[in-house]
Amino acid sequence: MLRDTYWSPGIPRDVVARACANSMCAIARDDSGHLIGFARVVTDKATFAWLCDVVVLSGKQGRGLGRELVRTFLDHPELQGLRRWLLGTKDAHGVYAPFGFTPLEAPERFMQIKNPRPYGAPAS
Repeated sequence: MLRDTYWSPGIPRDVVARACANSMCAIARDDSGHLIGFARVVTDKATFAWLCDVVVLSGKQGRGLGRELVRTFLDHPELQGLRRWLLGTKDAHGVYAPFGFTPLEAPERFMQIKNPRPYGAPAS
């Protein structure tokens, strides 16, 4: 699923496995048990959480599955009372706004190191 998203093209399976092993993950399955949705949170479970990799298969979107995945984390007992939640999205602001997500108050305070090709050349 993640291989085809705009934010992680060509991500190797072993990298996804390592990311999941060091994060909290939620999945959605259809009645046949097939994976149709996934989300991940990177957190210290005390002060901070980064909601990331929220994806629902096309054809299954528009049914509230993404919102259910997000709600799973926001309601999780180990993630209550955090000082800050962050996420990044290109086009789903309307999905996250009802949960209380807003644009950064001071984006100039945030910095990044970005590696445009962490997994080598993009797959063709």
